[in-house]
Parts: sequence; structure tokens; C-alpha cells
Amino acid sequence: MGGQARDRSRELRKAQEAIAAQRGRRRPVLIGGTLIIVGLLLAIVITVVKAAGGSDGSGGALVVPQGATAGGALTVGQADAPVRLEVYLDYMCPYCGRFERADSGEIDKLVAAGTVRLELHPLAFLDRMSDGSRYSTRAANAVVTVADRAPAQLSALSAALFANQPEEGKSGLTDARIAELAQQAGVPQQVVDVFPDRIFEPWIARSTKAAFDAGITGTPTVRINGTAFTGDLYTAGPLTQAIIAATGTQ
Repeated sequence: MGGQARDRSRELRKAQEAIAAQRGRRRPVLIGGTLIIVGLLLAIVITVVKAAGGSDGSGGALVVPQGATAGGALTVGQADAPVRLEVYLDYMCPYCGRFERADSGEIDKLVAAGTVRLELHPLAFLDRMSDGSRYSTRAANAVVTVADRAPAQLSALSAALFANQPEEGKSGLTDARIAELAQQAGVPQQVVDVFPDRIFEPWIARSTKAAFDAGITGTPTVRINGTAFTGDLYTAGPLTQAIIAATGTQ
């Protein structure tokens, strides 16, 4: 009996040692598997973060459009014009649409006459009002691309975007519709074709921030030779009269 007990004890110890050895072999495999899973999760997170960063226009290279000012404006007209007219607008802003309908025709005439040098600031702070489609940025990118590559069509495209302005809170015009309006405004096809590249979105984001850092509180904001115009922006006439007065020829 005593011998059998000793044999059973030895067998039990061997079984326990075998189990312990097996556990010892499994643990590194489980740890390695965990590390692999964690690595995959980190790779996925990094990829998602990169994609999100690139989607808002802030992750790409900063490209400055030709003729732009250091303050983030697109320039239209003669450099030696007696009146410098700064206009800050957002293509989703309904008040900017009203301003466009009231004053853009007169501004275009004054630019053509050499009276006004227009400095246009296309901002993109109302992206939040386009149901996630970032319409302000997309519209501004189209305008800036045209200013850079087909400046003669800048005013026509800007007018077309306001003539077809979407309502706040809705998704805005599609990229295809923006392209169609650009084509109708006379923008060359090779320029329209680069809209989807979103080349100027980082510049638009920087210019928008710079405008508000400099004291702009809303759109439209208009300045004549550096002084804010506080008159009626939504009726044709008052702005034109102020511009003429600024030339000193009234």
C-alpha cells in the first residue's frame, strides 16, 4: 500500500509539472498575440487620425495663390487705384448674398474704371452650417483656385455662387454643381478639373483664422482704405457714394 501511495504521489507531481510547463509555454504566445493586436489597433487609429486631419484642409502643404496679399486677400484691379476696398465674406452667409446682389455690380464697374482695387477675403467659418459638407471651404477653394489660375473669371464665379447660394443648415452645393457653375462662368476646364485637389484649403483655413484674430467679427465686413464702412450694405448706392467720396473727387 505504501508503495502504491508513493507511485501515485510521483504521478501527481509529474502531472502538475506538465501542466505548469504547458502554461509556461502558452503565456508568451498570449502576450505576443496581445502585442500584435495592440499594434494593429494603433495602426488603425493612426490611419484614421491622418485621414481626419487631411479632410479639413489643415494637413496639406500651404500653397499661396498668385497675387494674394500677406493678409489673406485675393486682389482684383489696378495696384495704383485710389481706393482699396476690402471685402470679407463667406459663401454660405445669407447676408453676404444680400450684399452681393446690392453692390457687386457697382463694385465691378469701379474696378473696371480703375477707381477700386478689390481685396477679397473668402472665409470659411460657416462650415458648421452646411450639415457636415464643409460647403464654405469647398466654395472658397473653387474661388481661390480660379483667382490663381483664371483670374479674369473670378468675379463671374463669385457672382454665380451667390446667385445659387444654398440655405444655411443644408448641405450646400455639390462639387459637381460648383464645377458646373464655374464652367458656365467661363472658367477653363483644366482649372475646374483641379477643384477636387483642394489645393488652397490650408491657405483658406489660415486666412480665416487670421481675419478673426485681426478683429473681424462677422460677414460681410467692408473696409474702405482701411476704415470700416458702417453704412447700408444691402441697398445699392450708399457704398458706391462712400467709395467716390474716398477718391476725393466728389
